Amino acid sequence: MTEAVSWPDTLPRPTFQGYAVEPMDSILRTEMESGPARQRRRYTQTPTRITVRWRLTFSQFALFESWLKYKAKEGGAWFSITLLGGLGMVTQRARFVGRGSSAYQARPLRGGPGDGPRWIVTSVLEVDDRPVLSEGALEIALTEDVSGLIAAIDAFGALINQSLSQNAW
Repeated sequence: MTEAVSWPDTLPRPTFQGYAVEPMDSILRTEMESGPARQRRRYTQTPTRITVRWRLTFSQFALFESWLKYKAKEGGAWFSITLLGGLGMVTQRARFVGRGSSAYQARPLRGGPGDGPRWIVTSVLEVDDRPVLSEGALEIALTEDVSGLIAAIDAFGALINQSLSQNAW
């Protein structure tokens, strides 16, 4: 059984700057001799590449390098990390694919007054199955007032919590 690897809690999440989500293509297109091209879905699950950037202190960078070497197996092992997507901040299964021949690129950055020197670390992560709405949730979202549903759910939750706390022993 493989060890479950997680992004260290002591390291920050990726910054908003430089963050990009790029789903890989799952469509095969065939040009026809005459008439329109044909397209078909090749895969039902395709990986997504996410460009990430971290701003780390020198001690955080030392921890990152060691974690990458020993826990993430030089970036080749899958690990869990909380990333931004269409459903908000969600824990996802990812691994480093990096840029070119390395898992990441790091460059030192001189800090301003009171903000010591930093490392800017950039990489590309591969997410094996990006979380999206289920087909049932999509149907509801397409046919109903989603903001009204969310407001009703929040109100119902508050009512339940208030009722339970008043009827507590």
